[in-house]
Amino acid sequence: MDAVDWAIIKSTPLFGAMASQTAQALVGHAAPRQYEKGTTLFLQGEPAEAFFIVLDGWVKIYRTTPDGLEVVLHVFTSGETFAEAAIFLGGRYPASGETAAPSRLLRVDGAAFRARIEERPALAMSMLASASYQLKFLVEQIEQIKVRSAPQRIADFLVRMTEVRKGEAVIELPFEKGLLANRLGMKPESFSRALAQLRAHGVTAERGTISIADIGRLLSFVEFVPEDDA
Repeated sequence: MDAVDWAIIKSTPLFGAMASQTAQALVGHAAPRQYEKGTTLFLQGEPAEAFFIVLDGWVKIYRTTPDGLEVVLHVFTSGETFAEAAIFLGGRYPASGETAAPSRLLRVDGAAFRARIEERPALAMSMLASASYQLKFLVEQIEQIKVRSAPQRIADFLVRMTEVRKGEAVIELPFEKGLLANRLGMKPESFSRALAQLRAHGVTAERGTISIADIGRLLSFVEFVPEDDA
């Protein structure tokens, strides 16, 4: 791995509080691997043998209901880890993982990682930090669904997809609209209507390309709270 990869690893809640040498020791000799879109990483109920660090791309975690319906629980991207809790809780994956776009991931062996944690119990604090981060994110996601309108949720996602904060911006959606709708807590048809409403705020969509006339204006719309909700 190069310096860029290690910078991404060190940016994660799991490894961020560790010294670089400690992080390297925990990861071991694992090497990043490129995955095509739609690659199954693990299935719900399988033995949890590893967790993953996203260096590039998007990965969806989902559960399948008894009637065959797929429910997306979360979508992870660069600088995030997933499935680390599973290697400590019961030994089986509680959900399935699949790449939602071409992705570059680092697979960390669970048994070796646990052995290193047992040798240095203080490192368990980093695991707690990672779990706390995920819980905080889920709480914020629930609050967003309750407080923000559907167009605001989409606008917030678009704003987070770019570092531009002034003037025009063009964004390529990283995965299909159906998955994005699921991630934002709405049905595909609701997503399409909400996206159409954003035209009034300078947002136009053509296939997977989103054009924003004024990112500052869209950001103001995201942060707007009606008086009744203030």
